[in-house]
Amino acid sequence: MNATRTTASNARRATAARVLGSVGVVGAAALVAGMGTFGAFTDSTDPAEVSVASGVVSIDLTARDGSATVPVSFEGVVPGSSVTRALDLVNDGDSALASVELSTVATASSLLDSDTTNGLQMSVRSCSVAWAEDLSCAGTVRTLLAAGPVVRTGDLTAPASLTAGATDHLAVTLALPAKAGDAFKGQTSELALTFTATQAGGTAR
Repeated sequence: MNATRTTASNARRATAARVLGSVGVVGAAALVAGMGTFGAFTDSTDPAEVSVASGVVSIDLTARDGSATVPVSFEGVVPGSSVTRALDLVNDGDSALASVELSTVATASSLLDSDTTNGLQMSVRSCSVAWAEDLSCAGTVRTLLAAGPVVRTGDLTAPASLTAGATDHLAVTLALPAKAGDAFKGQTSELALTFTATQAGGTAR
């Protein structure tokens, strides 16, 4: 679905599927942060590698390494508020995964991402069932990536999508700490998010 690392060697190569996400973050003076789910999605130039449907990131490790662009907007973030976007991460291949990594980099940086203490903090949660429109969960909520600076790389903790055919109902949250001062007003960062899935055993395909 709606950012990148490739690991390779001649003798041994981990098969990976990469998902690119473009995220615009704007510090604003609004009183309430926007909440909601992803809107439009676009396929990559080679959709056979990673197929993209509305609200779904689809990983199939029987295909070659690939990527798909997710147009996402996180706007209206004010100190003490957060914005959340929901998406499904689906392992629709026939291979189990060893890990799923999320990496975030700033393609256009500002104080929002460069200040690791007072700047944007990102966390990822999962719901055992699909998130409701108001982003409530009628099932069990787990934290797959604890809150920390938005620009970083980390493995998701025991995502369901490690199993072939399984789906993670994810909620990605960006929060701006209440102690963020006036210096953050009007700041804009462009972020690139990448989910990298590595096949169990790291064998070449």
